[in-house]
Amino acid sequence: MSDILFDEIPSLDLHHFTKGTAEQKAKFVQDLGAAFENIGFVAIKNHGFSDAQRDELYKTIIDFFTLPDAIKYQYERPETSFQRGYIGHGREQAKDHPVPDLKEFFHIGQEFDAAEAQLDKSLLEFPPNVWVKELPTLQTVGVNAYCILEAAGRNLLRAIALYLGFSEDYFEPKVVRGNSILRPIHYYPITQPELLAPDAVRAAAHGDINLITLLMGASADGLQVLRRDGKWISVTALPEQVVVNVGDMLSRHTNNKLKSTIHRVVNPPREKMNSSRYSIPFFMHPRSEMDLTCLASCIDENNPKRYEDITAGEFLHQRLAEIGLSKK
Repeated sequence: MSDILFDEIPSLDLHHFTKGTAEQKAKFVQDLGAAFENIGFVAIKNHGFSDAQRDELYKTIIDFFTLPDAIKYQYERPETSFQRGYIGHGREQAKDHPVPDLKEFFHIGQEFDAAEAQLDKSLLEFPPNVWVKELPTLQTVGVNAYCILEAAGRNLLRAIALYLGFSEDYFEPKVVRGNSILRPIHYYPITQPELLAPDAVRAAAHGDINLITLLMGASADGLQVLRRDGKWISVTALPEQVVVNVGDMLSRHTNNKLKSTIHRVVNPPREKMNSSRYSIPFFMHPRSEMDLTCLASCIDENNPKRYEDITAGEFLHQRLAEIGLSKK
């Protein structure tokens, strides 16, 4: 692993992997793997989103979050552990953090019909998506965004598989029709900062649950990543980039060879607290039956096995309880 301490996250071009020469593809694999071993984050361009699609997505989610609270709360689904639909203020808090995050968000999962569920019975375990009658464009725009980011994620996992010494399709059967979630987030204005609970922030320090996360460039600054030496560095992606990071499932499966780096969203300076921040992460999850047992190739005398065997579904259930979205 490189001992370089990055002052900013590395930037890579996904076309070098999907459309480049053999040399470009091989270099992309090594650069991606090195970044994921070192800091756990990269910025990726040529991920599949056009500027127009990105702008339409942001317009749509802003339109949703500006709906009256009374309407938004009609689309909460606590019976699904809030895995689909709206999730309101104070519902989620980072693992081991004493107070909830200052945000609201919406969950979109796999979209499928009855015929597809008959062909793949695992789809029946997923709750149906929740669509907003006051904003019908959310369904078309949201599903389109989901598909684009899922396709980009599958390509990135192909590169990760090669870096780990497997065939390119190692992750493919594990993630096709996986339990991934698109999560538009609204970090709402902080109108009375003097009334905030101690330690209340937009998103407290945490690691993501899933395999990898693809994050559309946020509408404002605030994202910070914890470097290996304990320094927090700010992450600001260019408009044409998505930020990609390792989640706890992939870190666990690789016995911490690939790093699920702690990150947070800090509150803005006081003069900007009365403004909103929007971001749109895509949490790429595998199918629930994926075995997250530490890979034998990632275990040796210097790096003994760190985790007990568990499936992705079992791990997800544990973590949802820890962050307050389901009962233990």
